[in-house]
Amino acid sequence: MDATFLMNSLWVMLGAILVIFMLGGFIMLEAGSTRMKNAGHIAGKTIFTFGLSSLVFWAVGFGFIFGGNANILVGLTNFFYSGAELKGMGLSSSVFFVFQLAFAGIAITIALGGFAERAKLSVYLIFTVLFSAIVYPVVAHWIWGGGWLAEHGKQDFAGSTVVHLTGAMAALAATILLKPRIGKFNKDGSANNIYGHNQVYTALGVLILWVGWFGFNAGSTLTVEDGFFGFVALNTNLAAGAGAVSALIISWVVMGKSDVPTMLNGALAGLVAITASCAFVDTWAAVVIGFVAGILVFYSVRFFEKRKIDDPIFALSVHGAAGVWGTLSTGFFATPELAAVGKPGLFYGGGFEQLGVQFMGVAVSGLYAFAVSFIILAAAKKVLGGLRVTEEEEIMGLDLSEHGSYGYPEVFMADENKSLSS
Repeated sequence: MDATFLMNSLWVMLGAILVIFMLGGFIMLEAGSTRMKNAGHIAGKTIFTFGLSSLVFWAVGFGFIFGGNANILVGLTNFFYSGAELKGMGLSSSVFFVFQLAFAGIAITIALGGFAERAKLSVYLIFTVLFSAIVYPVVAHWIWGGGWLAEHGKQDFAGSTVVHLTGAMAALAATILLKPRIGKFNKDGSANNIYGHNQVYTALGVLILWVGWFGFNAGSTLTVEDGFFGFVALNTNLAAGAGAVSALIISWVVMGKSDVPTMLNGALAGLVAITASCAFVDTWAAVVIGFVAGILVFYSVRFFEKRKIDDPIFALSVHGAAGVWGTLSTGFFATPELAAVGKPGLFYGGGFEQLGVQFMGVAVSGLYAFAVSFIILAAAKKVLGGLRVTEEEEIMGLDLSEHGSYGYPEVFMADENKSLSS
């Protein structure tokens, strides 16, 4: 067997493993950014929904994205994937399938961040199935599966739009329909901080995501032949570093203190933003893209909060606002040498054409993801008699109300024992 085929397959399999390992980062990020009484629920539902989305992706998702006989929305072959389709890719087709499955799992995980601390477990189940079947695959087909946006030259190397914006727009639909958590906003509209219970968990989650992103972006080269994955990894790291620095600086300047959660969000925003353009821009542009993303996420969080949108994990800002900026950035910075898809950016003589294509892709994909997610959740609300746990259950915490156990039993059971003994 050809050595290049084997090396490509090994490299992309490693990328898939890194992307799947990002789920560990999301668990720690989301659990650390929310309250202790919901930590076990957050960890468990993340594993459960990845397993569920994997089955849906195997059954229909992969076929909708990459199948033949496509219509304007999706492909119509390769359902219940057997491992034999898509030959002649320069790597194992089964490895490619696992790699793509990992991306679908990350998209639903981002979307479910908008449900945090107040949604019923049954809502997670229904939404995961339908998002993984009719939301994510449609956008992915349009851009990565040879659909109509791909035909227009839409540039999204590893998913600023396909994965991050799609997930964020679904999260926006959820936050609107679920409404804010108890105690988030006062009657006069002012917001209260609902602090996460473990900032160290959050930081470690960001680090795991940062490392996993090398699989996300560099793995998307799908080849080791020319070592180009190293350049993609370099751009990825530079943007993340720039995002962390700019977010810390802007928080320091505006708030008078260097805010750690803002800095962590800045690193993630830099990673999200460079995901679209990591293979199309020079290193200096990667720094600019990440730096702008770090500032953008700071103001985006405040924008949504002023509109009484309760986004506990900041998915709308980190994945949504930064995803939009990252997608548009290729329309500014893509070089003639690197723009293998589409045309060079505005700053490299390409005019406004590529920027227009990028904007169209963001607008259409974001609108589709939001509208269909909203319809799914609105229908689920009627079927289930509501999306949200009761007020009593929310105050109690989802660990106990949804699962009958504690994520931190030694803490909560100790408090119960003290109450009983007093």
